[in-house]
Amino acid sequence: MSQVKIPESMPKWMADHMRRYLETNGADGHLWDSTPVGGPGLLPTLLLTTKGRKSGEPQTLPLLYGRTETGFVIIGSKGGAPKHPGWYLNLQTDPMVHVQVAAEHHDCRARLTGGEERTRLWDQMAKMYPPFVDYQAKTDREIPVIALDKV
Repeated sequence: MSQVKIPESMPKWMADHMRRYLETNGADGHLWDSTPVGGPGLLPTLLLTTKGRKSGEPQTLPLLYGRTETGFVIIGSKGGAPKHPGWYLNLQTDPMVHVQVAAEHHDCRARLTGGEERTRLWDQMAKMYPPFVDYQAKTDREIPVIALDKV
């Protein structure tokens, strides 16, 4: 994988988190302390790299994740904002992504979940990070639950 660029526009706390993750190959940064934003403590994060739908350039972000039978699950909450996060829009254009989980690297295909699978994975992630429920209450859009299936 090519060198990951940390955008200057990224919030400082997120850029610091990514830097720690990348500098230690996930040894530091894999676990994120969520207490400053109302979370329960240390939670697992992955680095998701999508292809920018406009730029065509790789874009990498740290996201909370859970494990599934086929890979991983992530939530497109954007803190309950009215619009979907940019990375989710990128997935709609190109669902092939790269994921780093601690020191492991995986190519995955992203897909929007629905029905019973969405409910089960939403419940799994909301149990891990309860603020997701508050985020859903803040917005009219259904927050996407994305499966990242290893290829």
